[in-house]
Amino acid sequence: MPHRGKIIFSWALVALWAAVIFFMSAHTGSDFDGEGPLAAVKRWLVGLVAPVFGPETDVVNVAAHFTEYLVLGALLFVALRCTWPESSSSRLVLAAIALASAYAVTDEFHQSFVPGRLCDPADWLTDTLGATLGAVIVLALSKRGGAAEHRSA
Repeated sequence: MPHRGKIIFSWALVALWAAVIFFMSAHTGSDFDGEGPLAAVKRWLVGLVAPVFGPETDVVNVAAHFTEYLVLGALLFVALRCTWPESSSSRLVLAAIALASAYAVTDEFHQSFVPGRLCDPADWLTDTLGATLGAVIVLALSKRGGAAEHRSA
């Protein structure tokens, strides 16, 4: 794929994932009770955490926030690296974290208008930590891949 195509595709994935986060933020957990694929995912997550943390725990919410932003941080790092391949990896990681964290602020603000949801600084912190891990994982995998390419050359 030409360089311009990679840039467009990587940012399209970021935008698509941001839309998924927006969609999820527009709903409460009870919106995913009943039937359907999202309800099945919720039941599966509750089944995983309930035996460890108890059935009334909010770990599912924390896990959802963390995972959503882990993916966003990873996608942002890839998009930034495609856009500015000559930039240092540490700057790209910091930029991905900053962008994801800023989006998390807008996400929490959005949730303050959704009945049954609220603006929670702890959720913002969870989102930022998830984005940090996502960006760092992609960085580590890319460095590992680069080292493997050097050894095989």
